Amino acid sequence: MLESSSVLLFIVFVLLFISLLFVVLIRKNGTAALIWHEIIKEKITNFIMNQSKERRILNFVLQNAVRGDPCSVMETIDKYCSEKEWAMNVGDVKGVILDKTVEEINPKVALELGTYCGYSAVRIARLLKAGACLLTVEFNPEFAAIAKQMIEFAGVQDKVKLLEGPSEVIIPQLKKKYEVDTLDFVFVDHWKDRYAPDTILLQECSLLRKGSVLLADNIIFPGAPEFVKYIRNNPRFQCSTYPSYLEYMKVQDAMEKAVFLG
Repeated sequence: MLESSSVLLFIVFVLLFISLLFVVLIRKNGTAALIWHEIIKEKITNFIMNQSKERRILNFVLQNAVRGDPCSVMETIDKYCSEKEWAMNVGDVKGVILDKTVEEINPKVALELGTYCGYSAVRIARLLKAGACLLTVEFNPEFAAIAKQMIEFAGVQDKVKLLEGPSEVIIPQLKKKYEVDTLDFVFVDHWKDRYAPDTILLQECSLLRKGSVLLADNIIFPGAPEFVKYIRNNPRFQCSTYPSYLEYMKVQDAMEKAVFLG
């Protein structure tokens, strides 16, 4: 009997140790954290609730944020994603870097690659002056539909035009179809393997002018090595790196600012 109790206690101890170790890994290791949040936890929750994480984020905002108040919408998304379910927004910490960059540039025409749920579109749009415009590109139709509702709820829809489709298709259309001359600011936060090709495409389509600023998220984690190599070794760009953390985690990350020199 004593032996059985000892074995049981040992098993419980081992399971607790493994659980504790996994929790530490999730907090400190980006890959482990994403596997847990994006594959295991999200899939299980989606199955149980028969609803996507993005829809849950939107519903939480609709129920808890103040309509027409962009800051309230941002804070509510940050609260949900830090306390309930992780999501790939730029987040509150790197959001400060984004804010400062937008305020410094004071863009009249801005482009965002990767709308997701609309968090960064709301964050950028709230800082735009009268007459300025943000074009935001989203490939995923479900995300685009949710972002549209998020942007409208935040009350910044007059400053934001949401373009649905692949970035490599939309970028060449910006001049003729959307009457864009050049871009003052580009926030790059979509598929990481599109960072470099789309930066090249922006140049080929003559959408960058002298002084245009690109700000790229997640250059360390998940990482965009081809973009970093291209942009830092290109004499047409002047680069600065802003160390930070992956959104809602203590995982090292950074943003890369690149000023186009013409």
